Amino acid sequence: MIRLVLLTVDGQTYALHLEAVDRVLRMVEVTPLPGAPDVVEGVINIQGVVVPVVSIRRRLGLVDRAVGVSDSLVVARARSRQLAIVAESVLGVVERPADAVVSSGDIARGIQHIEGVLKTSDGLVLIHDLDRFFSPEEEQSLDLALERG
Repeated sequence: MIRLVLLTVDGQTYALHLEAVDRVLRMVEVTPLPGAPDVVEGVINIQGVVVPVVSIRRRLGLVDRAVGVSDSLVVARARSRQLAIVAESVLGVVERPADAVVSSGDIARGIQHIEGVLKTSDGLVLIHDLDRFFSPEEEQSLDLALERG
């Protein structure tokens, strides 16, 4: 079985593995981070830890919009860092058989951070792989921006 946290961005449902998710927060003020990759909205401080806030909207090239007070932050762990993902809503947790997930190769070809696709009665859910959310160049750029920040 696979357990996923469902969230929405621009009317589309996305998912993260439940094991990677630490918590969901109401939106807080995001501090800009000069020099960070474009997909980074800025940073927040969670109990003394500076956490980059990232935008799935920007990653996928969707129309940009300002972060709203009703938005949520899904705080999750990637390979090398904690991230806070901006979500318009968090729908909850679902559990599905692992074979219900289709490899992203045929559906989302070329989108490196999409691990797979889950078909539901409401449509397709794109499952993100946070370990591949940033390119190596973006990782380096973010590290430099965080060091300077």
